[in-house]
Order: sequence, then structure tokens, then C-alpha cells
Amino acid sequence: MTIAEKLPPMQTVRGHSFNENLRQAPFYFDGCDTLVKLFRQRCLELGPRIAHREKDFGIWLSYSWTDFYEHARLIGLGLVALGLKRGEVVSILSEDNKEWIYADLGIQSVGGISSGVYTTDSAKQLAYLVNDSDSRFLFVENDEQLDKFLSVRGQMPALSKVVVLDRDGLHDFADDQVIFLDDLYRIGRDFLKENPNRFDEEIAKSKPDDVAILVYTSGTTGPPKGAMITHSNIIASIMGSALTLPVGQGDEQVCFLPLCHILERLITVFTPIGLKSTVNFAESPETVFDNVREVSPHVFTGVPRVWEKIYSRITIMANDASPLGRWAYRQAVRTGMKRAEALEAGRSVPAVTSLAYAFWDFMVLRNLRRMLGFDRLRRGTTGAAPISPDLLKWYRAVGIEVLEGYGMTESSGVISVNLLGESRTGSVGKAVPGAEIRISEEGEIQYRAPNVFKGYWMKPDKTAETIADGDWLRTGDVGRVDEDGYLFVTGRMKDIIITAGGKNVTPAEIENRLKFSPYVSDAVIIGDQRKFLSCLIMIDQENVEKFAQDRKVPFNNFKSLCAAQEVRELIGSVVEEANREFARVEQIKDFRLIDVLLTAEDEELTATMKLKRGFVEKKHKPLIDEMYG
Repeated sequence: MTIAEKLPPMQTVRGHSFNENLRQAPFYFDGCDTLVKLFRQRCLELGPRIAHREKDFGIWLSYSWTDFYEHARLIGLGLVALGLKRGEVVSILSEDNKEWIYADLGIQSVGGISSGVYTTDSAKQLAYLVNDSDSRFLFVENDEQLDKFLSVRGQMPALSKVVVLDRDGLHDFADDQVIFLDDLYRIGRDFLKENPNRFDEEIAKSKPDDVAILVYTSGTTGPPKGAMITHSNIIASIMGSALTLPVGQGDEQVCFLPLCHILERLITVFTPIGLKSTVNFAESPETVFDNVREVSPHVFTGVPRVWEKIYSRITIMANDASPLGRWAYRQAVRTGMKRAEALEAGRSVPAVTSLAYAFWDFMVLRNLRRMLGFDRLRRGTTGAAPISPDLLKWYRAVGIEVLEGYGMTESSGVISVNLLGESRTGSVGKAVPGAEIRISEEGEIQYRAPNVFKGYWMKPDKTAETIADGDWLRTGDVGRVDEDGYLFVTGRMKDIIITAGGKNVTPAEIENRLKFSPYVSDAVIIGDQRKFLSCLIMIDQENVEKFAQDRKVPFNNFKSLCAAQEVRELIGSVVEEANREFARVEQIKDFRLIDVLLTAEDEELTATMKLKRGFVEKKHKPLIDEMYG
């Protein structure tokens, strides 16, 4: 039975299967051709059922689909009363919370275009994004984000009003250009009394080709560009999710990745509206692992950095266990690896291995999953950056299925993904239904599907550079497709290193192998037009600090930690171990540690914690020059 055959009848439309329907416009999901029409239908249908949960003073509180609809309506109508016109942009600068989503759907429902801004962006970046999108209104979460606006307000002349979500610390604040969310609700409520049908009328006006949201690229290769995602793109993405990564009506999810990012938007906004799951908002990025243990989600999506962090924590905890505990953990993982290798190869698991695994699962692994909050987890997924295949094997060994997928902002989400029971470690899966993938003569992955974006906001020249032969999205990634249709991404075209000896090296695989170590947070391979490969490495602060403390290595800050001889020898052993898996030309001959602790506020990192290779190489040029003498 295919996934499509397992879906409820309502998810087959116009008498066509999803596969057929995804190849021809217009696209309908449950009879709706725009996200806001589907949103209205879901809210009226599900009413008092729980849509979201959020913590307040340490207690999880529930909010219904009716709450979702009513708050979005008041926000949307409030903006209309303040002068928002169809097709105008509204920016949202906030951490993840229910109000983010209320604003998102309220803006779209009245014909506006919502655009997220990362809370880690500087005031200068905020001004750029507001001006580039020509935003008329700006939502900010709190006093900290309001301060960013106030420091650059003179640079944003087109901005009409700023709406603050949280009054804390601002009770005595007054400014003609600034109102609070309660004020906007009041304005919306007054407008609703005079125009009781206006919200539904605006939703009815929505068309599939209307731009619903702007999602700005991470800016790794230049100034961020606003990708225009249409309602048709979103409906196609929901349909693709239903076929490849379905969630059930009783499924619990955790929202913690930035909602500005297309991956979290697809998971937390689009798919739950389509498939009726419940979203739990993490309190903050720092409390994610605690919140996951409290919620025990059925599905969980994280970027590689999150999965790496979980693995690192378990590895360090296992090393700190008693001798018997360490032995039991190693035996459990070793048995799990044997089982995982058999499953990966498509072989039946030997009876002895199955019995041993059942024993170790009962004794060790089940408790491990419960401790992580993954005791109910049916499926984990990872995307947005490459992940080490060794890491995926480890998760499968401990009984956690993590499926790697691939996508980009310009594809409105997913391009390809592995499925439960149909996955290949090291690949990013097969193309989503209704999509096509081809490899150009230069080795570039190109993609054609209904979820390919409309283009870049006010940048037709950049759009033309990204779309080939009329409708093929140029991903900028290098890869191959095997005989079974699985896509393998080997790196970025712009990242390919050509050594002085003329050898082509794609650094991603080497970097991922290094990051499998619990002591390495990130790595950048250097070597273009040079005689050998070298590497800049970011250590994992928490794990390396513990390593140093256990061995009584003196240090008083991050810089001195990186300078410690014992730490350099530790990372040297990691590099040496990784080198064994690569050909001589791909081996790292020297490395240096980046001794500055980076956060998403630093220019070296994107908001999704990806290193900006070119910026890192430029900023740390003295370290690189030192390695090449």
C-alpha cells in the first residue's frame, strides 16, 4: 500500500491521486486552493480542539483552533483599519510563539504578505530587510527588539506602525509610531463590529498565484534576497508533506527552529493546518531539550547542529557512567549497529542479533530514548545543512529513525526526502511526488516542481540567474542520482576546492566526518589553489570544557581553552581519525582552532547556525596564512 492510499479520503481531490494532482495546476488540498482558505476551513471544522500549546510561568497552556482564528482575524482587520492594502508586506521580528503564527495568518488572510526577521539580526540588518521588502508594518516581540527599531527608525521612512507583542518593561513607554498588540486587537475588534464579513471576504479574494510570504535567504553569498512563496507553492508543499512525511491528527510537535526559516514554517504552520496536528512552542532555544522531554513528540525535526548536540550529550554522559554502565552502553550500541547495517542493506536481521537487540533495547536503549523525550517518536527528520551519515547510523542503532531530507528557500521547503522503510543513509532521499530532478553537465542539481518559488522580490535579474530553461530551479548544489532514484548531495558548487595539483575536492563530506566527533562543533576545509588541505575548527565548548576539567587542564576563558596543548592534541586525534577515511589528497595536513565563541549574532554564522565559508576565510586569514607558512 502506498502512502497516498493510506491518507484519508478528503486528501484525494477531484478524483485524482496526489501524484496526478501535483503535476497540474490549480492545486487543491481538501478543496482549498490557498493557505488562508484552508486555514479558515480548519478553524471552523476543528473549533475547540487544541491547535497550540505554550508555557506561561512554567505551565503548559492550551489554545484552540477557534483561538487561532479569532486572534488572526483581529490582527488582520486591525491592520486593514490602519491602512494595510493587499499585496503590501508586514515584517515580524520575534522568537517562536503563538502570536507569531496569529500575525502570520492574519496578515495573509487580508491579502498582505508576511516576512519574518531573525531575532539575531542586527538593527542594521533589520533596516535592510524592512526597506528591501518595502514593509508597511513591523511586529516586534519585546523591548529588546523594539530597541533595534528605535535605533534605526530614521532609516525606514516607509514604515507606518510598529506593533509590540509583549508589554513587559514598556508599561510607561509612549510613542506615536508604536502600539501594543492589545491596542491592535482593540482596533480590529472595533473594525469587525462595523464590517462583520470583511475578514471572510478578504480570504475569499485570495488566489493561488498571490504571494503569501517572503522568506529571505541566509545571505551566505551576498545580501539576503526575498523569495516570493505563493499560495499555490504552499498548497503543493502541504500535499508533498502529506505524501512523504505525514503527521496524524493526534500527533504532537515541538516548534523551536526560527519561524523565519522555510523548514520550520512548513513544519509548524503549513503542515499542521493541512493535517491537524498540535504544535507546542519551546520556551526558548536554550530550553528545547527540556521541552522535548515534557512533550514527548511523535515527530521531531532539527537541523544537523541539534542532532549533533544530542549525540554529543549522550556520548559524554556514557563516558561519565560507571564501568558497568559504559560497558552496557557500548554493547547496546554495537548490537544496534549490527541490526541497523542489516536493515540498511535490505537483509533480514539475524535471529541472534534480533534477540540481542531486544534485550539491550529493554535494558538500555528504551531508557535512553525516554530520557531524551523520544519514547513516542515515530520519525525524526533533518535538513537545512548536510549531516554525517555516521550520525544517522548511530541514531538508528539506538532506535531513533532520523530521515534526511533536502530543500531550500526557493523550493518552498522539501525537494527530496527519505521515508520510513524507504531510505538510504548518505542520500537525501527521492524527489517528492510531482517533482523532477536532473543533474546538469556541470554536476549541478536542478529541480522542477509546483513548489518552486515565484522569484526574488524586486530582483528579476537574480530570479533569471536562478531559473534555468524556463522552469528549472538551479540549486547551486553538486550531486548525483543513483540507479534507484536516491539523490546524493556532495557539496556546493561554489565550495568545490581545486588544489594546486589540480585535484577537485568537495569539502562537505570531510567536514561532516569531523563534526561526528562530540568535541567538534563545526569545521571549514581550506585548500583552494593550495598545495594541501587545512582546516579551521570550532570546538564544542561544553564538551571540551568538560574534557579539560576532568583532566585538570587550566583555562580561564574560551580563548585559553583553545590554546591549551591538551585540547590541541585532542582535536589533532579527531583530525587524524577522520583522515583515515579519505584518500591522501583529501586528508587534512594542518588545522587551527577558531578561538572566538560564535553565536548567530556573529557575521560568521547564519541564523540557522551555518558557517559562512567566505566570511570565515576572510576574517581568519591570519590563521590560514600561518598554516601555509
